[in-house]
Amino acid sequence: MTNETGVAELRVALTVNELDEAISFYRDGLGLAVRLAWDNPDGRGVILEAGRATLELIDEAQAQLIDLIEAGQRVSGPTRLALKVADVQATSERLIDTGAFAVNDLVDTPWGDRNRRLRAPDGMQLTLFEDPHAETG
Repeated sequence: MTNETGVAELRVALTVNELDEAISFYRDGLGLAVRLAWDNPDGRGVILEAGRATLELIDEAQAQLIDLIEAGQRVSGPTRLALKVADVQATSERLIDTGAFAVNDLVDTPWGDRNRRLRAPDGMQLTLFEDPHAETG
């Protein structure tokens, strides 16, 4: 399905120093399914399925506020992955077991989500979030 502009998919491409470690973290830790993988003389890579994609654009003041709430200080660069999960606590524990570093404890945000900030082994800042008031089904 495409929108009016013809965009059918948003793909975030991360360049990492330790590809096998990153694949293990995102595939095994987050449970992202492999759509495509390649290993040839020109390079290696993998495309992982990550559900529905959105693009969140924020100004520096909003980035500062989010970092203060989730991490206690400004720690993100211009890119941070925010991943909606069913259970922030269980997912963060699984990711820590697969190499993530806890940046802060679980927090309930002023906008009603439950969040946990982690740093992936590749250095990427991750926000895990859940809506504790959402209906499950």
